Amino acid sequence: DVQLQASGGGLVQTGGSLRLSCVASGFTFKDYTIAWFRQAPGKEREGVANINTRDGGIFYADSVRGRFTISINNAKTIVYLQMNSLEPGDTAVYNCAAEGSALNHGLEYYALYGMRHWGKGTQVTVSS
Repeated sequence: DVQLQASGGGLVQTGGSLRLSCVASGFTFKDYTIAWFRQAPGKEREGVANINTRDGGIFYADSVRGRFTISINNAKTIVYLQMNSLEPGDTAVYNCAAEGSALNHGLEYYALYGMRHWGKGTQVTVSS
């Protein structure tokens, strides 16, 4: 049974850090694009960062570039999102998703067309 599990959210003050984890079970992330999305109340879902394990492509949303880092463990079973210098505008439910692909088609593509596998979200709240 293919599953994704996102975790690591919490409450943090402005300027703080959190590390989210997306764990794959029933498969590995070999030849996959794995993405982090977020959705704040009243706003559309936004692609935050993604990584492809075949072509190595990595994309970040402009709003998080330089503050967030996406990475993957050697076994290709866990994708991390290290979030530094957090701001109240980062408050949202964060979710990970994955799609089998040899190429990373970018954040907008997957935001538009979706991804095959989704995990349950984890809440990130940044207080001012």
